[in-house]
Amino acid sequence: MDSPAQQLMRNPVFSHVYERLWRPVFTRLFSLGGTGTADFDRALTAYLSRPGERLVLDVACGPGNYTRRVADGLTGDGRCIGIDFSPAMLSMAARTNAGPRAGYIRADAHAIPFADNTFDSVTCLAALYLIPDPLPVVDELVRVARPGGEIVVFTSVSTELDALPGVRAVAGASGYRIFGRHEIIERLRSAGAEHVEQTITGQGQYVIAVKPG
Repeated sequence: MDSPAQQLMRNPVFSHVYERLWRPVFTRLFSLGGTGTADFDRALTAYLSRPGERLVLDVACGPGNYTRRVADGLTGDGRCIGIDFSPAMLSMAARTNAGPRAGYIRADAHAIPFADNTFDSVTCLAALYLIPDPLPVVDELVRVARPGGEIVVFTSVSTELDALPGVRAVAGASGYRIFGRHEIIERLRSAGAEHVEQTITGQGQYVIAVKPG
């Protein structure tokens, strides 16, 4: 049975709320009301959207917020492809975040429909904590990255706050996963990634790794 979070992601009304309100507010909540996560997020997006003819994959792209921002910075034959399992999210992406270098495909993040060693950059931003059985998705991110390519993940992380009574129970019931501090970095390394760097901001973590050349 789908979790409440999964059901919401397939709801056309929620896809609009998610783009305009929920995702920006949630980024602020990751910073515990501060701006740390939002500041890092802006810097990361600027880095991912640097000029170049790179091929970028945005996994679990939702309504395409990141996909479009990254695509708009690419040049030449550069492209950013967003994949998501929710038709409602993809419909919103096509309406609000289309662009000459942005494209969208419906796909399961557990079985990304691209060959090994395809993309210069592979991202999964503000989404992994809502995907059922998420760790195999990390393996897929590494698989489709080209040798020398980067893998970038932004997701939840365990802190002292989720030790408070009831926090983990509510998160589990809603389908929201709180990752241990080493879960993502260890999975990336076991999938073969190198130079794994983790930055924790509030309740969130940014992890950047490189696939060996």
